[in-house]
Amino acid sequence: MNVLLIGSGGREHALAISLVKSPHLTKLFIAPGNPGTAQAGENVVVDIADHSAVVNFCRLMRIELVVVGPEQPLVDGLVDTLEAAGISAFGPTKAAARLEGSKAFTKELCRRYAIPTADFERFDDRKHALDYIRARGAPLVVKADGLAAGKGVVVADTLAEAEAAIGSMFAGAFGSAGAEIVVEERLDGEEVSFFALCDGTRALPFASAQDHKRVGDGDTGPNTGGMGAYSSAPVFTPDMKARVMREIVAPTIDAMAREGTPFKGVLFAGLMLTKDGPKLIEFNTRFGDPETQVMLPRLESDLLSLMQQCARGKLTTDAVRLLDETALTVVMAADGYPGTPKKGTEIRGVEKAERMPHVIVTHAGTRRDGKRLLADGGRVLNVTALAPNLAEARRRAYAAVDAIDWPEGFCRRDIGWRALERV
Repeated sequence: MNVLLIGSGGREHALAISLVKSPHLTKLFIAPGNPGTAQAGENVVVDIADHSAVVNFCRLMRIELVVVGPEQPLVDGLVDTLEAAGISAFGPTKAAARLEGSKAFTKELCRRYAIPTADFERFDDRKHALDYIRARGAPLVVKADGLAAGKGVVVADTLAEAEAAIGSMFAGAFGSAGAEIVVEERLDGEEVSFFALCDGTRALPFASAQDHKRVGDGDTGPNTGGMGAYSSAPVFTPDMKARVMREIVAPTIDAMAREGTPFKGVLFAGLMLTKDGPKLIEFNTRFGDPETQVMLPRLESDLLSLMQQCARGKLTTDAVRLLDETALTVVMAADGYPGTPKKGTEIRGVEKAERMPHVIVTHAGTRRDGKRLLADGGRVLNVTALAPNLAEARRRAYAAVDAIDWPEGFCRRDIGWRALERV
């Protein structure tokens, strides 16, 4: 079958690498793609914000499945438009994508259906929000309700930090995404990312991962989109997975069906493993980045078949097959990230890293200038290694990082530290 993959980041490059392994794939198109995805399929110029243009391309190229990578097209209703045109798509409808597009929607759903999450209140004006936090006290978490490119969450240790976050959001720091906010208790524990495939009525466990959000070693500095990850997460035991499926994922899928907005696609649960059990931090309605880069190298099942089953509402009951190995990825970012990254600098040695055994390099923010590979974003490359254990995966990944010549780039040197401390 012909497949169109929407997106241009490291997640989409990882998805492309996995999709081309399927014997059912005839041709893969990526819109707009990047220099890495061009090695797996054909990058095409299609305005993904123009839904009619996407439909016209699908009809012209006889696309049988569209895989939507990023969250914005999902929240904007691209899947609705495709399905109305008779084109199958992997991803939730606009109504179901509210699980990511509106934190207040998700929190209210959790409240109605007794899904474990942090205590919260929602506000659409500054005064009432400030009155609430002053009565409650810190620490608190302040979240913009809508999509804010991963930057709309402030973990406030002090009341002053919470007040500043509320003032900033209502002053328009995140545009319309901050017109309403959610204030919630800060959960204590260990964070885990867990993914499940869904067909509208059932959910199938996919994989777990842990990422590193802060920019600096030792989890210091500002939050980012993610500086590295590993899969599986050792702390996420089989018993914990079963509990999360039973207490969080399955009730959410049931709730969405009852609400008349069945969820199809991949449900990404950001979890906090507290002393009282797992609690939901937030849902995302697409594969994570950089979690995808460490989950898919472990995947033995046919990703394309699984996606097609989800889109058709006929998900298999067979367990997803994963290698009993560990994958670890290191994000190479441009100087200045997560502020203003330095663009246009040349990257050399990627081919040398790619030739190393058990190593995969995915492009996240690059562009070609003739034969030169240039940085064109904040998070620029993902260097992933697969190994029998985490320590060896980390050794292989950093050996590959060191083979890449990019003076204007940087990375964390401690990816996987938390899990390795347990060994």
